Amino acid sequence: MEIKEVLAKFKEGHITLEEAENYFRKEPYVQLGDYAKLDTHREIRSGFPEVIFCSGKPDHYLKEIYLKLYELNGEVFGTRANHDQYTLIREIIPEISYDPVSRILKYEKPDKERKGMIAVCSAGTADIPVAEEAAQTAEYFGANVERIYDAGVCGIHRLLSHTDKITNANCVVAVAGMEGALASVIGGLVSNPVIAVPTSVGYGASMHGLSALLTMINSCANGIAVVNIDNGYGAGYMATQINRLACR
Repeated sequence: MEIKEVLAKFKEGHITLEEAENYFRKEPYVQLGDYAKLDTHREIRSGFPEVIFCSGKPDHYLKEIYLKLYELNGEVFGTRANHDQYTLIREIIPEISYDPVSRILKYEKPDKERKGMIAVCSAGTADIPVAEEAAQTAEYFGANVERIYDAGVCGIHRLLSHTDKITNANCVVAVAGMEGALASVIGGLVSNPVIAVPTSVGYGASMHGLSALLTMINSCANGIAVVNIDNGYGAGYMATQINRLACR
């Protein structure tokens, strides 16, 4: 439960003073064996609950972490999961969903309210997995998302046909591999913040996304911030922070 939910339940008489007091006396983390300390107060501090990075986690650890966060929050969100991990978690949370494109493994509350607008743009179809990670992260954290995919600079009219959408969004996420020019183009078109995400898409000299990263960091357009290579989650998180500020 969130702080406001605890206080509301106490005010309405659904829980006792002692039960409310016990909630606030809980430790700020939950210890799972000797392998995990779940940060149960993260949402209180930052406004965002803890998210699971699934890649590389042993099966037993992953199951226990998913189950505990699901029990605590009523929803759970994980990135960089594979299909085997989906099958594993479905055994304990049957309603869990898996998107093989973004590799997100999640269950979210069906009545979630979404506010504002974030535009997520990808230069090419090959960049969509990272773009979807950003888009679904932002949606999970309560933002509306407009997707504009395969709108790279080699066919600039594809992007320009959506100028109204990207200029009206509170924040734009620009996802591109190859030479990474999409972020600079968008940065020159809009007055809202742009978060650039370099991807590891490209041939040899792209150096697994390093070329796109350097292009984005050295952009002459103003108002561009850059996250790590393939870090769609980080872009979606930052975009949600900006969107929340715009909605206040």
